[in-house]
Amino acid sequence: MKSKQFLSYILPITKTITSQYSGTLEITWHNGKKHLNSKNANYSYGSLQNILKFGIEQIALQKVNSILVLGMGGGSVIETLRNDFNYTKSITAVEIDPVIIEIAATEFGISKNEHLKIHCLDALDFVKTDNEHYDVIIIDLFIDLSVPNQFLSESFWNHVLRLKSSKGDIIFNAAVNDSKSKTIQQLIGYLKTKIYKVNVFENVNNTNTLIILKSL
Repeated sequence: MKSKQFLSYILPITKTITSQYSGTLEITWHNGKKHLNSKNANYSYGSLQNILKFGIEQIALQKVNSILVLGMGGGSVIETLRNDFNYTKSITAVEIDPVIIEIAATEFGISKNEHLKIHCLDALDFVKTDNEHYDVIIIDLFIDLSVPNQFLSESFWNHVLRLKSSKGDIIFNAAVNDSKSKTIQQLIGYLKTKIYKVNVFENVNNTNTLIILKSL
């Protein structure tokens, strides 16, 4: 690993893995750090990690006892919570792709333990059946550059809101490009009717729209 890390400062080193859900994934050493990418997007440990870190900085994490992550990817948000914010309490993570769960474990050291539950499930199926309540819900559900339509629907969000604790917050990584901006604006309007404060941060890290919901 040390030799790859050193060489990556000179030339990126990449290996590819094929996934049924995500297509061709790339694990790349670049400038001394390992990243997980899809064909067109960073999935973990690159710009995405910085985007979600910005969102977590908007939360009073010291009051949070439980976090739900919908769309674990390679687990960079979990690394951020543990290492950058010293969050040691319960995290539940949901990831549909078993290949990515394996990558998270073998390449990045993110695997289930006493304080981390990992469910290999479709996020929509999970929110329909789960009965726990969470102080923070982080939603990062992409296939390559796009949020699948089912995760922009009122039905999905009604299930998500049901899982939020009474004073909980939601961080939603909403978009990389403008192709679904109208749908996202409609969703924001709907969420505002549910008596939540909706903060919209555009061009976070010069790419994504981040939406943060707080109870009034």
